[in-house]
Formats: sequence, C-alpha cells, structure tokens
Amino acid sequence: RALRIAVNVSANQLSRSNFVDRLRRAVHETGIDPRLIELEVTEGVIIEGAGEAREAIDEIAALGVGIAIDDFGTGYSGLAYLKRLPIDTVKIDQSFVRDLTIDPEDAAIVTAIVAMAASLGVEVIAEGVETEEQAAALLRLGCHHAQGYLLARPMSASAVTHLLRSNLAVVRG
Repeated sequence: RALRIAVNVSANQLSRSNFVDRLRRAVHETGIDPRLIELEVTEGVIIEGAGEAREAIDEIAALGVGIAIDDFGTGYSGLAYLKRLPIDTVKIDQSFVRDLTIDPEDAAIVTAIVAMAASLGVEVIAEGVETEEQAAALLRLGCHHAQGYLLARPMSASAVTHLLRSNLAVVRG
C-alpha cells in the first residue's frame, strides 16, 4: 500500500489565485501520483472562503488530489459540506476522541460520524488517539484509521526518513 501525505491548507492559501496552479505544477514536476496527496482544510476554511474555496476545492479534486475536512464536528454545518463538496476524508476532532471511553455522548457522536461517512463513501480518521483503549473503542465503532501519540510522537524530518526506510525494508524483506 502506497504512503499518502496529508498537508494542512489555510484559508489564506486556498484563496490565493495561483494556489491550484502551483499545486498542479508541483504534481507534474515531481511526477507524484496525485491520489497520494491529501489536502486538509477545516470547516472554517470552507466557510471563510465561500465561493473561492468551493471553486479551488473542485479544481483540486479534478486533479485527483484528495480533500479532507480536519477537526470535523467542531463547528459550522459539516453535514452540508459532506454532501456538496468532493470530500474524501473526515478527521474526527480529538475533542470527541479524548473521552470516548468514558463519555457516552462522545461515543455517540463518533458513532454517528462514522456511520454517516460510511454511507456517503467518505473515509474517517480519528485524531488525537493516545491510548490503546481509545484505539480499541474506535475499532468497535467502525473507525479503522487514526493518528495520534499512540502511533507516533512528533519527529524530525530525518527521523521520518529513517522510519520510512526501515518500514520499506521490512515490507520488501
């Protein structure tokens, strides 16, 4: 399975008139498969950018680059955007993951997000997973992708390079 890279994009970046052209040029010059890139935008970025953001997101999706809504569930009207925009992934905000194992309301919200995303064909990633208990609860609720300190702490570029090379050696060997 190929490694995907996710990049956070701000409202300011997305609203720049040359953003999509620069992305298109970078994909072309590097020869990277655009399906291996995912741009993460918050619900706020979509709201703040309104028409410009929608147009840019449509152009980005047309390039084959994935779109993720980061911090999903923390504001605005996320449900409408899942329906109207070419969204590939929603990232459940860590505020719902933190107390998932002890707060039935957080568990209900995560369950609803996972079910809704599944019915729309959208991938789900839980943010802020720090314990085995959270990971197990997420799996029981149908969320099979996570990020957080349980999986890896922040690391330098050289440490990431080393990790990727050692994992490649394991996969090939």
